[in-house]
Amino acid sequence: MTADLMSRAQAGDGEAFRELTQPHVRELQVHCYRMLGSFQDAQDALQDTLLSAWQGIARFEGRASLRTWLYRIATNRCLNVRRSAARRPPQDWNVPGVERLEPTRLGEVVWLEPFPDALLDGAGDVPLGPEARYERTESISLAFVTALQVLAPRQVAVLVLRDVLGFRASEVADMLDSTVESVNSALKRARAGLQRSRTQDVDHEPPPAADSPVEAAVVARFVSAYEAADLDAVVALLSDDVFISMPPMPLEYEGRELVARFCAGIFRAGRRFDLVATRANGQPAFGTYLHAADGSRHGVGLFVIALAGDRICAMTRFDNTVLSSFGLPRTLPSRWRVRG
Repeated sequence: MTADLMSRAQAGDGEAFRELTQPHVRELQVHCYRMLGSFQDAQDALQDTLLSAWQGIARFEGRASLRTWLYRIATNRCLNVRRSAARRPPQDWNVPGVERLEPTRLGEVVWLEPFPDALLDGAGDVPLGPEARYERTESISLAFVTALQVLAPRQVAVLVLRDVLGFRASEVADMLDSTVESVNSALKRARAGLQRSRTQDVDHEPPPAADSPVEAAVVARFVSAYEAADLDAVVALLSDDVFISMPPMPLEYEGRELVARFCAGIFRAGRRFDLVATRANGQPAFGTYLHAADGSRHGVGLFVIALAGDRICAMTRFDNTVLSSFGLPRTLPSRWRVRG
């Protein structure tokens, strides 16, 4: 940040303002996503943040860095969204020709949406603070983001700012117009709540590195098995405690046997799919396209898988409204290379 750019921005120069804020936009977008769990809500919160910053830049006094000031605005915008409770409503079972199985439980976080890996580029270039406790890959995973959503809004803000981004307690207190004591208390409760929500994750093997030979081999086997509707091959890839969720449907299924019955119902209905590989939340993901009688292939959703070693420990299925965020079409053209 140069004094000249700041002076021009404070005088109403929009281009100078964009130059000042552009280096922080991607990381702010990811911050809003962690806070809200919804890609669309995060997009809206980011735009509100930038508009508020533009409207308030003339009053920026430089007592904190511009980055810290932007995080203050973004965090409070996200807290307002969390408190408004204007969340995506749950959907009923809507898979034609497939009988609904009794779920293990009903999930709370039906507004969850995936985050495209393509938008993570540049978001991790800024060094984390010395007190950060989580690796970037873990802190954007679906399991972590889901666990955040069941915490109280203020606890989410404190945990993300302190343990994910590494801001000092005094900085977080200033962002939230609070005290260090209050921040530390909220952090303690947030850590305990997060640990309760993620008990199962502790027992899993770590996932293989992104784009590693191990990950690539599992992905290739999964795509081949799923497209062939080979139930035995799909089940062979699953961990004993594999878990399926399907936001915005609240249905959740846990355990290899139940997930196998779920997949059997999908395949038994004569449904066949093509999978188009992408990545979401640092994890392998697939646009899912259903074969129609006329030979066309219509997008019905997006799968994101989580790996534990060389096994799939979680599968999250999103509806087809998220495909456009990944640059995927609603219908596959005939020239589309499915595994391209």
